[in-house]
Amino acid sequence: MAKLFGFVQFDFAGTLPLADGRYLVGVPESGEETVLVVQLLAAPVAERRRRRGRPSPAEPEPAPVSLTRATVIRAASPLEDQAGAARWLDETCGDEDAVDLFATEAIKILNQALHAQAVAAADPYGRRLSPEQAERMLVGYGSGEETADGCFTDARQVDVSPPTTSRRRRREEQLRPQERVAAILRGREQLDACETLLLRARADLDAGRDREAALQLRVGLEALLTELDGAVDDPDHLADLASLRESQDDDQRSTAERLEIAQRVLRRRRVLRR
Repeated sequence: MAKLFGFVQFDFAGTLPLADGRYLVGVPESGEETVLVVQLLAAPVAERRRRRGRPSPAEPEPAPVSLTRATVIRAASPLEDQAGAARWLDETCGDEDAVDLFATEAIKILNQALHAQAVAAADPYGRRLSPEQAERMLVGYGSGEETADGCFTDARQVDVSPPTTSRRRRREEQLRPQERVAAILRGREQLDACETLLLRARADLDAGRDREAALQLRVGLEALLTELDGAVDDPDHLADLASLRESQDDDQRSTAERLEIAQRVLRRRRVLRR
């Protein structure tokens, strides 16, 4: 009987810079391998390009878009048998935390491949994805041949949108980014350099690029301590800034700990300025 493997499958609108194919992704710590399969499912027929413009209707029909499927297969952890695979699928899809963890692990592998592609191609605008950006997400299992072709024995479609009660959603609603976007675009507010640098540090840390995260954090903290010194009159704000200054000289805190403090400083400023 063929071995069965669990997988997560995402369908994204548009194309990805990765070429169609199967990619082996190694985990240095454990020596295990995961398989990433990328497939362009549908693409609009390319029209002959014209240098000169051509007439267009006032209300044109939306142009068709491509659809790319990315399947992350747990090749190093085969399921015991058909009954065990069905039980695993029921238990996984019945546990929101398990689904979130599975999706997070899978999207991390896909983003790892996209980052490698961007660096290899010297592309400074490399793409990064999240489960919420997918048009559809499946969790399922199938044989090696099935999953390698984007097929499966059984699968469940799961909701990729975060629940409104999640801590992340509550924080996003609290900060109301759309209001700030409008203020920035109209020139009433400017972005601080530390905000961009700390976001890059967070992306690197979440992707497992610890060295890059530490380097980004170093310059991000230098910018934050300069730009946000005296930004708000709040004891907690002053205490966090003092803690970050101490960590520059005595690097006992981990990158994750210092980054969390820095992001807390930014969140507090946003809340207190409202």
